[in-house]
Amino acid sequence: MVRQHLFVIFGATGDLTRRKLLPAFYRMQHSAPDKDQCLVLGVARERMSDEEFRLRAREALSEAFPNETEFLDWCSDCLAYQSIEDGYDALAARISELEAAHDLSGNRMFYLALPPRVFPSAMDGIRDSGIAEGPGWTRVVIEKPFGRDLESARELNGLIHSVFDESQVYRIDHYLGKETVQNLFVFRFANALFEGAWNRDRIEDVQITVAESLGVEKRAGYYNQAGAVRDMLQSHLTQLVALVGMEPPVKFDADAIRNEKVKVLSAIREIHPDDFVLGQYSAGDGMAGYRDEAGVPADSNTETAAAVRLSVDNWRWQGVPFILRTGKRFPERLTQIVVTFKEPPVSFFGEGPHVSPNQLVITLQPDEGFQLLFDIKAPGDGLVVETLPFAFSYAEAFGEIPDAYETLIHDVIIGDQTLFVRADEVEEAWRIYAPLLDSGIPVYHYEAGSWGPVQAVGMAGHHGWFQESHRRHSDTPA
Repeated sequence: MVRQHLFVIFGATGDLTRRKLLPAFYRMQHSAPDKDQCLVLGVARERMSDEEFRLRAREALSEAFPNETEFLDWCSDCLAYQSIEDGYDALAARISELEAAHDLSGNRMFYLALPPRVFPSAMDGIRDSGIAEGPGWTRVVIEKPFGRDLESARELNGLIHSVFDESQVYRIDHYLGKETVQNLFVFRFANALFEGAWNRDRIEDVQITVAESLGVEKRAGYYNQAGAVRDMLQSHLTQLVALVGMEPPVKFDADAIRNEKVKVLSAIREIHPDDFVLGQYSAGDGMAGYRDEAGVPADSNTETAAAVRLSVDNWRWQGVPFILRTGKRFPERLTQIVVTFKEPPVSFFGEGPHVSPNQLVITLQPDEGFQLLFDIKAPGDGLVVETLPFAFSYAEAFGEIPDAYETLIHDVIIGDQTLFVRADEVEEAWRIYAPLLDSGIPVYHYEAGSWGPVQAVGMAGHHGWFQESHRRHSDTPA
């Protein structure tokens, strides 16, 4: 097996490495050509041998791939471990040793899956030890959060740029690695039918929902300091706004695409407090309330749900609301973009059947695909109109598709920054929400298992919230 690159994971004993990174590395390299093979060096504070780390990796991979055994050899051949407690100079020596022993090319990728509090010391150690200056290329992957407000985001970008050039930096948002998100480029810019209607003249509103059925699980320590706005709204959902709203780039490359995304974010006007609703789940449907979760203070006012109406002040989107909703302990796990087109200007059916507006439903999870909802006459006597979908499913058309992390890690290897977040994108996203952070906006309670606080019901106007991919809009609480 030819190995070309060294991938160093800081935070290698964490949950992200176990659930996402190790399975992504294994799957990518199991199916990749030899030129994409990597040696993975795990780095964390805990002291353990290479074999002890490999044993943990085998346990994680056996959970991810219960019907496979090939990962046993992969763990032995491709994994190593170094405790950071021995210092960054010892890490530098181990990197040089591994590169020499395995005849690596000197290409180094550093994945920082670290809590914000240790990020500065990690960057100092990387800089002072010289490991960012290998004989090949060097790239760094930054896991969110990218700061907790505009000021800290700027400080974080300054810290990163003190060690790495922006061309070396890959700020990862795993939502951008999903096939359906990537296909937005093709869907819009390769199909003139939709691009011609992708504007204020044809679109009534855009609604983006990221719903989680789980609570905070084992993340209470982090989540209580972050909340739904910092954890989801500022990052994942706002990135989706940029992708839906962007203009055609001058060419299909990373900087051209990200330039257009920044333009959309910079055109979002200041949010009025009436267009912003926060919620926190209370006990309901047999589930505990947020304040009853392990590790959450009994008087916590941290929001677990957020809804916001954004206005994009540019030629294409003036007057079209972008309505974003996210929350924990919602009825189901669902990530969806719903584009509602305007109704016909005149209905000649009179008092006859109700005609619904066309909708494009883009589902990112759990089942990636597209639906275009349109009205038809049902067979039989009389004029009965039904709404039915044209549907496309990635799983049905292509079978199993790569995990988002697998896609994004491969892009780091080949040096493609298209699906990664640039420094100015981060700062523009924080600018949008900066006036509302810690501003004393009330946090309403909603029952676990519901769609969020009832105070957000009217935010989407007369269409209400889109609930499920096979239903029309309803007036049920959001």
